[in-house]
Amino acid sequence: MQRLDGAATVPDALAGGVVALGNFDGFHLGHQAVVARAVERAAGRPVLVATFDPHPVRHFLPDAPAFRLTTLDQREALFAEAGADAMVVFRFDGDLAGLTAEEFVAQRLVKNLRAAGVVTGSDFTFGRRKGGNVAVLQALGADYGFSVDTVAPVLLEGEPVSSSRIRGALRLGEMREAARLLTRPFSIQGVVQHGDKLGRQIGYPTANIDLGNYLRPAYGIYAVTGRLADGRVLKGAANLGIRPSFDPPKELLEPHFFDFAGDLYGQTIEVALIEYIRPEAKFDDMDALIRQMDADCDRARALLG
Repeated sequence: MQRLDGAATVPDALAGGVVALGNFDGFHLGHQAVVARAVERAAGRPVLVATFDPHPVRHFLPDAPAFRLTTLDQREALFAEAGADAMVVFRFDGDLAGLTAEEFVAQRLVKNLRAAGVVTGSDFTFGRRKGGNVAVLQALGADYGFSVDTVAPVLLEGEPVSSSRIRGALRLGEMREAARLLTRPFSIQGVVQHGDKLGRQIGYPTANIDLGNYLRPAYGIYAVTGRLADGRVLKGAANLGIRPSFDPPKELLEPHFFDFAGDLYGQTIEVALIEYIRPEAKFDDMDALIRQMDADCDRARALLG
């Protein structure tokens, strides 16, 4: 699996491939259908999945709250599992935003990616001021000599699967619903950092992870699993939020892994939020907090089986 710059020409081995084109944040059921069509259409030719980073919303609304569902590293792994040979990253900046629909096709899809085919969702828009849609793409494909396939939204319970639908579920703590749309639990990947060691002092050491650009799910306590750098998967309970019982408030994801005593500092781990247990709360004293943490961990163990 190769990661390529969308502003550069692809290697000869990847020329003449089929490009799945979209944001693909979260890589949910609908996105998976687009890439599956690209793999089918390629019939043995290279398959490239093109994504945008930062997200176009971040370019036009730089102060918007964090909303990402996946990092580039997570998307790369998911694209590889789906059968892609390469991930193409279009850096979304002023230069890219200024390209007309035809300039984007001519410069990025034809010249740089040397695409023989393109597959998108039926609602895909592109080019300056969203001047291009799938009809425009099909017309340009005919002019420039590449095929264009579009994939209709995937429906669950009569409603399209979308990143916004998933974000709504996460904000409500509806982790099972989000996982159903994603086809996997929502996961946060990050580097374990040093903290103030308060958890260790009360018998609950945690692996502290900054939330970065991820969407903030409902603050609270979760049953989680953690995948370590060496592939091991651990079960645990985590606080996601600002830790109202401690001063000063600090927004973190803090998983405590059951029956684990290793050193994770500096390691990149991925924490899957399996089930929302309860909202964050402030406790009057440390004994009350510890009693609640005991109960939370018992509940998490039961949920995780």
